[in-house]
Amino acid sequence: MNVERLVAMVNDIAAFFAGEAGPDAPAAVANHLRRFWEPRMRRQIIEAYRTDPSSLRNLSDTGRAAISLLGDQDSPRV
Repeated sequence: MNVERLVAMVNDIAAFFAGEAGPDAPAAVANHLRRFWEPRMRRQIIEAYRTDPSSLRNLSDTGRAAISLLGDQDSPRV
């Protein structure tokens, strides 16, 4: 899947959880991605986060924090 599309999806999810979860939004977004995204999508956005951060320049701060959490927590078994 296109990384730009994944970024847009994460931003939409992050916008929702920012209103619902407040300061816990990054953890809520990471949990949502873990539960509802297929592993291939998670791997792709984590890989972009690690190797080509410029490809995620449009990623929101909440989304970026969520991807960081997701990568830290799930890297061995994404």
